[in-house]
Amino acid sequence: MSETIINLIIQLIAGAIGGNAAGASMKNLDLGPLGNSIAGAIGGAGGGTILTALLPVLQGAADSVDIGALVGQAVGGGITGAILTAIIGLIKNTMGRQPAR
Repeated sequence: MSETIINLIIQLIAGAIGGNAAGASMKNLDLGPLGNSIAGAIGGAGGGTILTALLPVLQGAADSVDIGALVGQAVGGGITGAILTAIIGLIKNTMGRQPAR
């Protein structure tokens, strides 16, 4: 049970970092610091969980201090956090351009 919590914490933090990196690098998709952090953390947790299910080598990140699994969790969470932040920013920008009815 504790390894699941540690994996989730790693994914949340990495996702928030990835979301802020995506917002900083793509100014037109920026949601602001809080929005980037929240979207990134959600994306990191969701995507990291899916990656852990698909790649069993990532499951043992907390059992024994396996640096490869920890890095895999962080990279997976960061990338999926950045992706979700970019998608939400794109949706926000697209909806903002629609004419008022």
